[in-house]
Amino acid sequence: MIRHSVILTLKSSLSPEDKTQYFDAVNELKQIPGVQKFEVLKQISSKNPFQYGISMEFESQEAYDVYTGHSLHTAFVEKYWAACVEDFLEIDYQLLDQ
Repeated sequence: MIRHSVILTLKSSLSPEDKTQYFDAVNELKQIPGVQKFEVLKQISSKNPFQYGISMEFESQEAYDVYTGHSLHTAFVEKYWAACVEDFLEIDYQLLDQ
């Protein structure tokens, strides 16, 4: 299992309509085959400067690779990512074998 998380801050210049369009586009990513446990989250802690989180899981590396190369994902990155995101941190986790 891979847990893919992106923690981000949107550009302050975005209008409320821009933010709505951005999150509508984010929500379309859950349609990509292999995406599980898709969540869009709002940051509430004052311990870091990020505003939002996007989290999802994949059963395997192959499923994650399908997601990253999928046309919905690449179109989202091209149209919305640079235009809307000020800063981000991307984390991909696997369970620790002990």
